[in-house]
Parts: sequence; structure tokens; C-alpha cells
Amino acid sequence: MYQLLALLTGVTLAVMVSVNGNLTAAYSVFVAAAIVHLVGSLFALVLCAAQREKRPLWGHRPRWIYLGGAIGVFTTVFNNLAYGKISMTSIVALGLLGQTAAALAIDHFGLLGMEKRPFQKSSLIGLAFSLAGIGMMLDRTVAAAVVAVAVSLGAGVSVVLSRTVNARLAEQTGPLRGSLINHLVGLPITVALALGSICLAGGAHIGSGAGRPWIYLGGVLGVAVVLLSNLTVPRVPAFRLTLLLFIGQIFTGVLLDLLLGNSFSDATFRGGLVIAAGVIVNLVVERWVGRKGEKGEA
Repeated sequence: MYQLLALLTGVTLAVMVSVNGNLTAAYSVFVAAAIVHLVGSLFALVLCAAQREKRPLWGHRPRWIYLGGAIGVFTTVFNNLAYGKISMTSIVALGLLGQTAAALAIDHFGLLGMEKRPFQKSSLIGLAFSLAGIGMMLDRTVAAAVVAVAVSLGAGVSVVLSRTVNARLAEQTGPLRGSLINHLVGLPITVALALGSICLAGGAHIGSGAGRPWIYLGGVLGVAVVLLSNLTVPRVPAFRLTLLLFIGQIFTGVLLDLLLGNSFSDATFRGGLVIAAGVIVNLVVERWVGRKGEKGEA
């Protein structure tokens, strides 16, 4: 069940990215980020009020579990810094590589209070397929932009850190209230960035947002993404979760491109197929090893 929820998280994430892209085109990167966090905070606040949960929002320990929303802002900043310097395909591939490295470290060492899951030989198949898929998605643009490559890797690492920290918070506050805190923490940071960008640009950019109210739903989808992540992170190994999220995101992105008449990268699609095949093979091998172990014990 939780693996299906992980795929659903990836699907929701892809739709959110598409919606937020339209919002960014109507305003600007940082102004759009502030709007997303504002809408998400209000939506999560309404849901929490209806839930009537009694657990407090603040005062939980360790204090660093409140940093998920702040770390999430870095993901947006890093991706924006890389945008235009290297291809989108390479940004996606390098982000996945950063996520893979961070997820393996969290699993193996039990970082950030997560369950320790030492790397198993049976996971080598999934890792090999993942690296092959990532290699297929990289192109020559990465050789000429070292900084963009570094921040793309950093974006991937920040994704895993943010969702892991948020999950630790959700253990004490509940998944929905954890999503609310995530947006509340990120809101003042994005507002400060938005105001700074407006001052530097000499005014706010407002494009063709009128008549398309759906472009303001990114915050609603963001609440759903954080909520689903809070449910799945404690129950699915970080490495497998990373791959399942990627599969759900990449193929939903391709479907959206086809429906909207946009072009998409064949390299990304082929790389996604290879990674999906690796996940399937890895799950089959793990189940076979598990059943073999049960028979041996019997």
C-alpha cells in the first residue's frame, strides 16, 4: 500500500510542478514560491481546523525537526540557479543522483533518527539500473557548467533531507499538521526572497495569470505531497522511495506533456524506463530472498 502511495506522491508532484510552472510564468520564481507557500499554509490550516487535532504544533524536540520547510526552499533556489545553465534532462538526472546518494546514506547509517537499513546486496540491481538510467539522461551540457551541476546535486540532496526531517516532525504532530508547519516555516523565507527579488528588479512582474485560477493550486498540491511523504517516509526505505517517487513523477510529466502538446526528452523517458525496470527487478529479487530466508528458518 505504502509503495503505491509513494507512486501517487510522484504523480502529485509532477502535476504540482506543472501548475507551479504556470504560476512562475505569470509572476516570477520567488513571488510564485511565496504565493505557493501562502496558499498551502491557508489550505493546511483549514484542514487542521476541521480535523480538530489536540496535539500542539510547536515545542517538540529536537528543534531541527522544524527545518524541513526551510530546507525545501533550497530545493527551489538550487533548481533555479541551474536552470538555463544545463539542460532540464541533466537537472532531473543530477537531482535523482543527489537523491539516491542521500537516500542510501540515510538508510545505511540510520541518519536523522530513521530506521537503520544497511545496504543489501540484493539492492545492487536497483542501484545499477538507477545509475544506468541517470547516465542515459545526462548530456554534454554538464561538462561546461560545474556550478550548475553542483547545485543540481544539492537540490536532490535537499529533497531527501526535507522529506525526512518533515517525517520526523510528523511523528510528533501528525502528518497533516506536519504539512502545515512545513509551509508555515517556508512562508517567511519565500516572502523575504520575493520582496528582495522585487526590490532588485525594480517592481513585481505580473503576466498572464488572470482567467486561470487553477495556477494558484500549487500550494494545495504541495500540502498533499508533504502529507503523503509524511505517511510513506517512515515505512518505505529511502532509496526505494526515491526511485518510486521518480517513476511516478517522470511518467506523469511525459503524459502531461503529451496532453498539453509540449515536447519532452526522449532521454528522460528512456532513462525512466530503465529505472522503473530496476525497481521491479529489485522488488522481485527482495521477495525471492525473503521467501528463501523464511524457508531456511523453517
